[in-house]
Amino acid sequence: MRILFLHNNCPGQYRHLAPYLARNPEHDVVFGTTNRHYEIPGVKKVYFVPTRYANPQTHPYLHNAENAVLHGQAVYRMAAELKKTGFIPDIICAHAGWGVSHFVKDVYPDAALLSYFEWYYHSQGADFGFLPDDPKDEEWPLRLRIKNMALNVDLIQCDGGLCPTQWQYQQIPSIFYPKLSVLHDGVDTDFMQPAETATVKLGNIELTKQHEVVTYVSRGLEPYRGFPQFMQAVAKLQKKRPHCQVLIVGEDRVAYGKKREDDKTYKQVLLEELDLDLSRIHFMGYVDYETLRSVFQISTVHIYLTIPFVLSWSILEAMACECIVLGSDTPPVREMISDGENGLLSDFFQIDELVKRTEAILENRERFKRLGVQARKQIIEKYAKSLLLPKHEALIKKVIQQP
Repeated sequence: MRILFLHNNCPGQYRHLAPYLARNPEHDVVFGTTNRHYEIPGVKKVYFVPTRYANPQTHPYLHNAENAVLHGQAVYRMAAELKKTGFIPDIICAHAGWGVSHFVKDVYPDAALLSYFEWYYHSQGADFGFLPDDPKDEEWPLRLRIKNMALNVDLIQCDGGLCPTQWQYQQIPSIFYPKLSVLHDGVDTDFMQPAETATVKLGNIELTKQHEVVTYVSRGLEPYRGFPQFMQAVAKLQKKRPHCQVLIVGEDRVAYGKKREDDKTYKQVLLEELDLDLSRIHFMGYVDYETLRSVFQISTVHIYLTIPFVLSWSILEAMACECIVLGSDTPPVREMISDGENGLLSDFFQIDELVKRTEAILENRERFKRLGVQARKQIIEKYAKSLLLPKHEALIKKVIQQP
Protein backbone atom coordinates (compact mmCIF):
# COMPACT_ATOMS: atom_id res chain seq x y z
CA MET A 1 0.00 0.00 0.00
CA ARG A 2 0.95 3.61 -0.51
CA ILE A 3 -0.04 5.66 2.55
CA LEU A 4 0.08 9.43 3.01
CA PHE A 5 -0.16 10.70 6.58
CA LEU A 6 -1.12 14.31 7.25
CA HIS A 7 -0.62 15.95 10.64
CA ASN A 8 0.62 19.44 11.50
CA ASN A 9 2.83 18.15 14.28
CA CYS A 10 4.40 14.89 13.10
CA PRO A 11 3.96 12.23 14.39
CA GLY A 12 1.00 13.20 16.60
CA GLN A 13 -1.51 10.38 16.89
CA TYR A 14 0.44 8.38 14.29
CA ARG A 15 3.46 7.92 16.56
CA HIS A 16 3.06 4.13 16.57
CA LEU A 17 1.13 3.53 13.35
CA ALA A 18 3.42 5.26 10.84
CA PRO A 19 6.61 3.36 11.82
CA TYR A 20 4.64 0.11 12.13
CA LEU A 21 3.43 0.38 8.53
CA ALA A 22 6.82 1.59 7.30
CA ARG A 23 8.51 -1.55 8.60
CA ASN A 24 6.57 -3.58 6.03
CA PRO A 25 8.53 -3.45 2.73
CA GLU A 26 5.25 -3.76 0.84
CA HIS A 27 4.19 -0.32 2.07
CA ASP A 28 5.38 3.08 0.84
CA VAL A 29 4.78 5.64 3.59
CA VAL A 30 4.99 9.43 3.26
CA PHE A 31 4.23 11.94 6.04
CA GLY A 32 3.11 15.50 5.30
CA THR A 33 3.68 17.92 8.17
CA THR A 34 4.99 21.29 9.31
CA ASN A 35 7.28 19.66 11.90
CA ARG A 36 10.84 19.37 10.61
CA HIS A 37 12.33 17.96 13.81
CA TYR A 38 10.82 14.50 14.22
CA GLU A 39 12.07 11.70 11.95
CA ILE A 40 10.47 8.27 11.49
CA PRO A 41 12.62 5.41 10.18
CA GLY A 42 11.46 4.32 6.74
CA VAL A 43 9.07 7.26 6.31
CA LYS A 44 9.66 10.04 3.81
CA LYS A 45 8.67 13.46 5.10
CA VAL A 46 7.28 16.28 2.96
CA TYR A 47 6.41 19.72 4.26
CA PHE A 48 3.63 22.24 3.92
CA VAL A 49 3.63 25.82 5.20
CA PRO A 50 0.56 28.09 5.18
CA THR A 51 1.20 31.37 3.41
CA ARG A 52 -0.33 33.24 6.35
CA TYR A 53 -2.73 32.80 9.24
CA ALA A 54 -6.23 34.16 9.83
CA ASN A 55 -6.58 37.87 9.28
CA PRO A 56 -7.35 39.67 12.57
CA GLN A 57 -10.07 41.57 10.67
CA THR A 58 -11.90 38.34 9.85
CA HIS A 59 -15.03 37.70 11.90
CA PRO A 60 -13.80 36.16 15.20
CA TYR A 61 -16.04 33.12 14.78
CA LEU A 62 -14.28 32.32 11.50
CA HIS A 63 -10.62 32.41 12.58
CA ASN A 64 -10.44 28.62 12.94
CA ALA A 65 -12.21 28.10 9.62
CA GLU A 66 -9.89 30.54 7.80
CA ASN A 67 -6.81 28.87 9.28
CA ALA A 68 -8.17 25.50 8.16
CA VAL A 69 -8.57 26.75 4.60
CA LEU A 70 -5.03 28.15 4.62
CA HIS A 71 -3.63 24.84 5.89
CA GLY A 72 -5.68 22.99 3.30
CA GLN A 73 -4.27 25.17 0.53
CA ALA A 74 -0.73 24.54 1.76
CA VAL A 75 -1.31 20.77 1.74
CA TYR A 76 -2.88 21.02 -1.72
CA ARG A 77 0.31 22.63 -3.06
CA MET A 78 2.49 20.08 -1.26
CA ALA A 79 0.43 17.17 -2.58
CA ALA A 80 0.54 18.52 -6.13
CA GLU A 81 4.33 18.56 -5.99
CA LEU A 82 4.39 15.10 -4.43
CA LYS A 83 2.20 13.80 -7.24
CA LYS A 84 4.74 15.00 -9.80
CA THR A 85 7.27 12.62 -8.25
CA GLY A 86 4.95 9.70 -9.02
CA PHE A 87 3.61 9.10 -5.52
CA ILE A 88 -0.11 8.27 -5.72
CA PRO A 89 -1.48 7.14 -2.33
CA ASP A 90 -4.03 4.39 -1.92
CA ILE A 91 -5.15 6.07 1.28
CA ILE A 92 -4.65 9.34 3.12
CA CYS A 93 -4.68 9.21 6.94
CA ALA A 94 -5.29 12.72 8.24
CA HIS A 95 -5.80 14.40 11.58
CA ALA A 96 -9.14 16.18 11.29
CA GLY A 97 -10.07 19.70 12.29
CA TRP A 98 -7.00 21.61 11.11
CA GLY A 99 -7.98 21.63 7.45
CA VAL A 100 -5.03 19.54 6.28
CA SER A 101 -7.25 17.18 4.28
CA HIS A 102 -9.76 19.73 2.98
CA PHE A 103 -8.46 19.78 -0.60
CA VAL A 104 -6.22 16.74 -0.80
CA LYS A 105 -8.84 14.76 -2.74
CA ASP A 106 -8.70 17.44 -5.41
CA VAL A 107 -5.14 16.24 -6.02
CA TYR A 108 -5.80 12.55 -5.38
CA PRO A 109 -9.48 11.94 -6.27
CA ASP A 110 -9.13 8.15 -6.22
CA ALA A 111 -7.41 7.92 -2.84
CA ALA A 112 -9.43 6.85 0.20
CA LEU A 113 -9.51 9.27 3.13
CA LEU A 114 -9.39 7.99 6.72
CA SER A 115 -9.70 10.86 9.20
CA TYR A 116 -8.78 10.91 12.89
CA PHE A 117 -11.41 12.78 14.92
CA GLU A 118 -10.15 13.94 18.29
CA TRP A 119 -12.80 16.34 19.55
CA TYR A 120 -16.17 17.77 18.51
CA TYR A 121 -17.26 20.86 20.44
CA HIS A 122 -20.56 21.24 22.31
CA SER A 123 -21.94 24.12 24.33
CA GLN A 124 -23.36 21.74 26.94
CA GLY A 125 -22.44 18.41 28.49
CA ALA A 126 -18.70 18.36 27.84
CA ASP A 127 -15.77 20.74 28.35
CA PHE A 128 -17.54 24.06 27.84
CA GLY A 129 -19.11 25.36 31.04
CA PHE A 130 -17.54 22.73 33.29
CA LEU A 131 -15.13 25.13 34.96
CA PRO A 132 -16.66 27.91 37.12
CA ASP A 133 -14.81 30.71 35.31
CA ASP A 134 -15.76 29.60 31.79
CA PRO A 135 -17.27 32.45 29.72
CA LYS A 136 -20.98 32.74 30.36
CA ASP A 137 -21.95 35.26 27.68
CA GLU A 138 -24.59 34.23 25.16
CA GLU A 139 -22.18 34.20 22.20
CA TRP A 140 -19.99 31.29 23.28
CA PRO A 141 -22.37 28.57 22.06
CA LEU A 142 -22.38 30.34 18.70
CA ARG A 143 -18.57 30.41 18.60
CA LEU A 144 -18.38 26.70 19.41
CA ARG A 145 -20.89 25.75 16.73
CA ILE A 146 -18.83 27.54 14.07
CA LYS A 147 -15.59 26.14 15.53
CA ASN A 148 -16.77 22.75 14.27
CA MET A 149 -16.89 23.93 10.64
CA ALA A 150 -13.56 22.38 9.68
CA LEU A 151 -14.45 19.13 11.44
CA ASN A 152 -17.77 19.03 9.60
CA VAL A 153 -16.01 19.29 6.25
CA ASP A 154 -13.79 16.36 7.20
CA LEU A 155 -16.73 14.32 8.51
CA ILE A 156 -18.63 14.81 5.27
CA GLN A 157 -15.84 14.02 2.82
CA CYS A 158 -13.94 11.24 4.60
CA ASP A 159 -14.45 7.64 3.54
CA GLY A 160 -13.88 6.46 7.09
CA GLY A 161 -13.03 7.92 10.45
CA LEU A 162 -11.82 6.88 13.86
CA CYS A 163 -11.95 8.15 17.42
CA PRO A 164 -9.56 6.93 20.12
CA THR A 165 -12.15 6.47 22.90
CA GLN A 166 -15.87 5.87 23.26
CA TRP A 167 -16.22 9.20 25.06
CA GLN A 168 -14.69 11.11 22.15
CA TYR A 169 -16.78 9.11 19.67
CA GLN A 170 -19.95 10.05 21.56
CA GLN A 171 -19.27 13.74 20.93
CA ILE A 172 -19.62 13.30 17.15
CA PRO A 173 -23.13 13.83 15.67
CA SER A 174 -24.73 10.40 15.40
CA ILE A 175 -25.52 10.84 11.70
CA PHE A 176 -21.81 10.15 11.06
CA TYR A 177 -21.54 7.01 13.24
CA PRO A 178 -21.75 4.59 10.27
CA LYS A 179 -18.45 6.03 9.04
CA LEU A 180 -16.64 5.88 12.37
CA SER A 181 -14.68 3.30 14.35
CA VAL A 182 -13.44 3.49 17.94
CA LEU A 183 -9.78 2.52 17.93
CA HIS A 184 -7.11 3.83 20.27
CA ASP A 185 -3.60 4.69 19.06
CA GLY A 186 -2.13 2.01 21.32
CA VAL A 187 0.38 1.94 24.17
CA ASP A 188 3.90 0.53 23.94
CA THR A 189 3.52 -1.88 26.85
CA ASP A 190 7.00 -3.34 26.28
CA PHE A 191 8.51 0.09 26.89
CA MET A 192 5.99 1.40 29.42
CA GLN A 193 6.25 -1.25 32.12
CA PRO A 194 7.04 -1.34 35.85
CA ALA A 195 10.62 -1.48 37.11
CA GLU A 196 11.54 -1.89 40.76
CA THR A 197 15.01 -0.40 40.23
CA ALA A 198 13.93 2.80 38.44
CA THR A 199 15.31 6.11 39.67
CA VAL A 200 14.73 9.79 38.96
CA LYS A 201 17.60 12.18 39.65
CA LEU A 202 16.76 15.78 40.49
CA GLY A 203 19.97 17.66 41.25
CA ASN A 204 21.31 16.17 44.49
CA ILE A 205 18.14 14.13 45.05
CA GLU A 206 17.65 10.61 43.73
CA LEU A 207 14.15 9.22 44.09
CA THR A 208 13.16 5.55 43.90
CA LYS A 209 10.05 3.44 44.51
CA GLN A 210 10.99 3.33 48.19
CA HIS A 211 10.25 7.05 48.48
CA GLU A 212 6.83 8.60 48.91
CA VAL A 213 6.20 10.14 45.47
CA VAL A 214 3.11 11.83 44.05
CA THR A 215 3.24 12.39 40.29
CA TYR A 216 1.33 14.61 37.88
CA VAL A 217 1.76 14.72 34.09
CA SER A 218 0.18 17.11 31.59
CA ARG A 219 1.17 18.85 28.37
CA GLY A 220 0.42 22.21 29.98
CA LEU A 221 -0.09 23.26 33.60
CA GLU A 222 -3.66 24.45 33.16
CA PRO A 223 -7.26 24.23 34.39
CA TYR A 224 -8.37 21.79 31.66
CA ARG A 225 -6.12 19.20 33.32
CA GLY A 226 -6.98 20.19 36.88
CA PHE A 227 -3.64 21.82 37.69
CA PRO A 228 -5.13 24.36 40.15
CA GLN A 229 -6.99 21.59 41.99
CA PHE A 230 -3.87 19.44 42.06
CA MET A 231 -1.72 22.22 43.54
CA GLN A 232 -4.37 23.04 46.15
CA ALA A 233 -4.33 19.38 47.13
CA VAL A 234 -0.52 19.38 47.30
CA ALA A 235 -0.56 22.36 49.67
CA LYS A 236 -2.77 20.42 52.09
CA LEU A 237 -1.01 17.10 51.55
CA GLN A 238 2.41 18.53 52.38
CA LYS A 239 1.25 19.45 55.87
CA LYS A 240 0.13 15.87 56.46
CA ARG A 241 3.01 14.01 54.76
CA PRO A 242 6.35 15.63 55.65
CA HIS A 243 8.38 13.22 53.49
CA CYS A 244 6.20 13.32 50.38
CA GLN A 245 7.94 14.37 47.15
CA VAL A 246 5.90 15.75 44.24
CA LEU A 247 6.99 15.38 40.60
CA ILE A 248 5.22 17.58 38.04
CA VAL A 249 5.83 16.97 34.33
CA GLY A 250 4.52 19.59 31.90
CA GLU A 251 5.29 22.95 30.38
CA ASP A 252 4.26 26.16 32.09
CA ARG A 253 1.71 27.09 29.43
CA VAL A 254 -1.88 26.60 28.33
CA ALA A 255 -2.28 23.84 25.76
CA TYR A 256 -6.08 23.74 25.97
CA GLY A 257 -8.62 26.32 27.02
CA LYS A 258 -7.92 29.97 27.60
CA LYS A 259 -4.97 31.86 29.05
CA ARG A 260 -5.30 34.17 32.03
CA GLU A 261 -6.25 37.74 31.20
CA ASP A 262 -3.41 39.12 33.37
CA ASP A 263 -0.81 37.25 31.21
CA LYS A 264 0.42 35.32 34.24
CA THR A 265 0.68 31.56 34.04
CA TYR A 266 -1.41 29.39 36.33
CA LYS A 267 1.78 28.11 37.91
CA GLN A 268 2.90 31.64 38.78
CA VAL A 269 -0.41 32.51 40.39
CA LEU A 270 -0.67 29.29 42.38
CA LEU A 271 2.88 29.65 43.71
CA GLU A 272 1.94 33.15 44.88
CA GLU A 273 -1.34 32.10 46.50
CA LEU A 274 -0.54 28.75 48.13
CA ASP A 275 1.62 27.91 51.15
CA LEU A 276 3.98 25.36 49.60
CA ASP A 277 7.25 23.71 50.52
CA LEU A 278 8.98 24.11 47.16
CA SER A 279 11.92 21.98 48.25
CA ARG A 280 9.62 18.97 47.92
CA ILE A 281 7.93 20.00 44.65
CA HIS A 282 9.86 19.39 41.46
CA PHE A 283 8.70 21.09 38.26
CA MET A 284 10.37 18.99 35.58
CA GLY A 285 8.97 20.76 32.51
CA TYR A 286 9.03 18.84 29.24
CA VAL A 287 10.86 15.52 29.58
CA ASP A 288 11.95 12.82 27.16
CA TYR A 289 10.10 9.53 26.93
CA GLU A 290 12.64 7.61 29.02
CA THR A 291 12.40 10.12 31.85
CA LEU A 292 8.62 10.06 31.69
CA ARG A 293 8.70 6.30 32.07
CA SER A 294 10.97 6.59 35.11
CA VAL A 295 8.56 9.10 36.68
CA PHE A 296 5.72 6.60 36.31
CA GLN A 297 7.88 3.72 37.54
CA ILE A 298 8.75 5.37 40.87
CA SER A 299 5.29 6.87 41.44
CA THR A 300 3.46 5.95 44.63
CA VAL A 301 0.31 7.77 43.52
CA HIS A 302 -0.26 9.18 40.03
CA ILE A 303 -2.91 11.89 39.96
CA TYR A 304 -4.67 12.46 36.66
CA LEU A 305 -7.32 15.17 36.47
CA THR A 306 -9.24 16.35 33.44
CA ILE A 307 -12.46 18.12 32.68
CA PRO A 308 -14.80 16.28 30.24
CA PHE A 309 -12.46 16.59 27.27
CA VAL A 310 -9.92 14.60 25.24
CA LEU A 311 -8.30 11.82 27.27
CA SER A 312 -4.50 12.12 27.59
CA TRP A 313 -2.14 9.36 26.46
CA SER A 314 -0.36 9.76 29.80
CA ILE A 315 -3.04 8.05 31.88
CA LEU A 316 -2.77 4.87 29.80
CA GLU A 317 1.02 4.97 29.94
CA ALA A 318 0.89 5.42 33.72
CA MET A 319 -1.45 2.44 33.98
CA ALA A 320 0.92 0.39 31.81
CA CYS A 321 3.66 1.10 34.38
CA GLU A 322 1.40 -0.23 37.16
CA CYS A 323 0.85 3.19 38.68
CA ILE A 324 -1.86 3.49 41.28
CA VAL A 325 -3.89 6.10 39.42
CA LEU A 326 -6.16 8.50 41.28
CA GLY A 327 -8.24 10.15 38.57
CA SER A 328 -11.00 12.71 38.35
CA ASP A 329 -14.50 11.29 38.36
CA THR A 330 -15.25 12.64 34.87
CA PRO A 331 -16.52 10.76 31.79
CA PRO A 332 -13.23 10.30 29.89
CA VAL A 333 -11.50 8.93 33.00
CA ARG A 334 -14.37 6.65 33.95
CA GLU A 335 -13.91 4.93 30.61
CA MET A 336 -10.44 3.83 31.78
CA ILE A 337 -10.74 3.64 35.57
CA SER A 338 -13.28 1.65 37.54
CA ASP A 339 -13.13 2.94 41.10
CA GLY A 340 -11.62 0.37 43.43
CA GLU A 341 -10.86 -2.10 40.62
CA ASN A 342 -7.96 -0.69 38.59
CA GLY A 343 -7.58 2.72 40.19
CA LEU A 344 -9.45 5.28 42.26
CA LEU A 345 -11.66 8.23 41.35
CA SER A 346 -12.22 11.55 43.09
CA ASP A 347 -14.55 14.46 42.42
CA PHE A 348 -12.73 17.00 40.22
CA PHE A 349 -13.56 19.93 42.50
CA GLN A 350 -13.41 18.28 45.95
CA ILE A 351 -9.88 19.04 47.13
CA ASP A 352 -10.31 17.43 50.55
CA GLU A 353 -11.50 14.19 48.95
CA LEU A 354 -8.50 14.19 46.62
CA VAL A 355 -6.16 14.73 49.58
CA LYS A 356 -7.85 12.03 51.67
CA ARG A 357 -7.63 9.40 48.93
CA THR A 358 -4.03 10.31 48.11
CA GLU A 359 -3.06 10.10 51.77
CA ALA A 360 -4.72 6.70 52.11
CA ILE A 361 -2.55 5.30 49.31
CA LEU A 362 0.61 6.86 50.71
CA GLU A 363 -0.17 5.44 54.14
CA ASN A 364 -0.65 1.88 52.90
CA ARG A 365 0.65 1.44 49.37
CA GLU A 366 0.74 -2.36 49.64
CA ARG A 367 -3.01 -2.42 50.20
CA PHE A 368 -3.58 -0.56 46.93
CA LYS A 369 -0.84 -2.23 44.88
CA ARG A 370 -3.35 -4.59 43.25
CA LEU A 371 -4.97 -1.58 41.54
CA GLY A 372 -1.78 -0.93 39.60
CA VAL A 373 -1.47 -4.59 38.67
CA GLN A 374 -5.04 -4.58 37.36
CA ALA A 375 -4.42 -1.32 35.52
CA ARG A 376 -1.52 -2.79 33.55
CA LYS A 377 -3.53 -5.93 32.87
CA GLN A 378 -6.29 -3.83 31.33
CA ILE A 379 -3.87 -1.89 29.13
CA ILE A 380 -2.20 -5.09 27.91
CA GLU A 381 -5.54 -6.74 27.15
CA LYS A 382 -7.26 -3.76 25.49
CA TYR A 383 -4.80 -1.03 24.55
CA ALA A 384 -1.39 -2.57 23.80
CA LYS A 385 -0.07 -1.35 20.45
CA SER A 386 0.83 -4.95 19.54
CA LEU A 387 -2.90 -5.67 19.67
CA LEU A 388 -4.23 -2.46 18.12
CA LEU A 389 -1.79 -1.73 15.28
CA PRO A 390 -2.89 -4.77 13.23
CA LYS A 391 -6.47 -3.53 13.72
CA HIS A 392 -5.46 -0.11 12.39
CA GLU A 393 -3.90 -1.75 9.34
CA ALA A 394 -7.05 -3.83 8.82
CA LEU A 395 -9.20 -0.69 9.04
CA ILE A 396 -7.00 1.03 6.46
CA LYS A 397 -7.41 -1.89 4.06
CA LYS A 398 -11.17 -1.94 4.67
CA VAL A 399 -11.53 1.76 3.86
CA ILE A 400 -9.46 1.35 0.70
CA GLN A 401 -11.53 -1.59 -0.50
CA GLN A 402 -14.99 -0.25 0.23
CA PRO A 403 -17.05 1.01 -2.75
